[in-house]
Amino acid sequence: MRHLLLATAMLTAAPAIAQDATTNRIIDQGTNHSQVMTTAQHLTDVIGPRLPNSPQMRAAEAWTQAKFREWGLSNVRKEGFPFGRGWSIDRSSVRMTAPRPIQLTAIPIAWTPAARVTAPVIVAPMRRERDFARWRGQLRGKVVMVTRPTDLRDPTDPVVQRLSGEEISKLDTFEQPRFDPTALPRNLRRSDFPQKLDAFLKAEGAVAYATMSRNDGKLVHGEGWAFEVGSPAAIPGVEIAAEDYRRLARLAKMSPAPTLEIENAVRFHDDDTQAYNILADIPGSDPKAGYVMAGAHLDSWVAGDGAADNAAGSAVVMEAARILRASGVRPKRAIRFALWNAEEEGLLGSIAYIQRHIATRGPAGAAPLNGDKLYYSFSNQWPITPLPGHRDLAAYFNIDNGSGKIRGIYAERNPAAAPMLREWLSPFAAMGASSVVVSPTTGTDHVFMQSVGIPGFQFIQDPLDYDSRVHHTSVDTFDHLKGEDMRQASIVLASVLLSAADADQPLPRPPLPTQPVVTDPFAYPQDEDE
Repeated sequence: MRHLLLATAMLTAAPAIAQDATTNRIIDQGTNHSQVMTTAQHLTDVIGPRLPNSPQMRAAEAWTQAKFREWGLSNVRKEGFPFGRGWSIDRSSVRMTAPRPIQLTAIPIAWTPAARVTAPVIVAPMRRERDFARWRGQLRGKVVMVTRPTDLRDPTDPVVQRLSGEEISKLDTFEQPRFDPTALPRNLRRSDFPQKLDAFLKAEGAVAYATMSRNDGKLVHGEGWAFEVGSPAAIPGVEIAAEDYRRLARLAKMSPAPTLEIENAVRFHDDDTQAYNILADIPGSDPKAGYVMAGAHLDSWVAGDGAADNAAGSAVVMEAARILRASGVRPKRAIRFALWNAEEEGLLGSIAYIQRHIATRGPAGAAPLNGDKLYYSFSNQWPITPLPGHRDLAAYFNIDNGSGKIRGIYAERNPAAAPMLREWLSPFAAMGASSVVVSPTTGTDHVFMQSVGIPGFQFIQDPLDYDSRVHHTSVDTFDHLKGEDMRQASIVLASVLLSAADADQPLPRPPLPTQPVVTDPFAYPQDEDE
């Protein structure tokens, strides 16, 4: 009997022993043989910022596919979707020429046209359409400073932050969803304002416009909007560092107004208006088991090199793929890796994947949307119609919070998934990744997966200096990436993906959403300024 019990115990322990051995191989690959930082360095130092449909983004699309193939992944491909124009900066200069010459810290606003102008400034703050009346007839021949100057804000938070256990525990709070049908038309009106401002400035004869950076410290961003074919910006635009903008505004209070010289050499790229997601697979042993998926957005803005946002996440996803392939795993479910495009313009790449493979939203035959209109409308279109691939996708995991180490997973209002997620993280408690919190996160590519009933998750990561100085700014470069953190994140992601792919039962799915009732039927609509 003792021999029989011992044999039974050994057979029962065999899967656990095999799993432990695989975890050790993953850790070995992710530490002693890591390529995550060389991947990130190529995406940033070599290729640089990756605005959709720019030459740099085309280079990134080709290079990432080549790396996936080099590492032995299957079905490496790009999937196109309608986007619009590419745009890139050759060189730019913004100088104050009077009352004294100063080189200003500034950047062209994305998708605005080239400029070679010298003109006086006028401070004419405009953030609502009704503001136009105040400035009508005063803007001809001027560089219009359209942001109201704000005072310098003394920093009170640390520049670089690591999350404490107490801070993480505060995230474990269930936030009830809210449905306000008045929010959609309000958001759509706000999204139309930049185009209306551009048209007003052109009609008034302005030669250029300038905005003020939202960050102090001579940081600039350069985000823009006019990428769609058929709706180009008419007026050159620049974003000026907050300190330089305030100086101009002070001088404009005196007489005469300061003069700016703007020389922006920029190019539009219209040869291919499709943007492309990059996809690659590790096949599953059970064709009927479906697949799990990890994704990060490959695109970025252009002020820096798009390092923390989001070459870091892209490199971690790619490294997880390399680790798993090099570890020789044979998962039950396939594992798919996605590098999304046009996340910064409204999660457009992940929406395109959803609409092609997962589900459609809204009535059949509805006119296609793009940009902010698609972003704001997608979760408000009914009904949801699952496609045949809806049941195939068992879980989606997203990386888009900079280069900080993974500290856990947001369960995203899916408390039934929390026990499995905790179990999958358990080998990595000593690496700092152990927490599962139920609260949701917003603003990146898992959001619309959830909106069509897919278990979608984002990782808790140490913020580092992501929000304080890096996010979308001119210092978003390789220097701000932490190699030790990114190696840890790659290991954790690879292991969680493998656990999800091999689980006997997939993660619990939320119900397929249906149109909700109004959360507060007694609320009055917000004012447009709120």
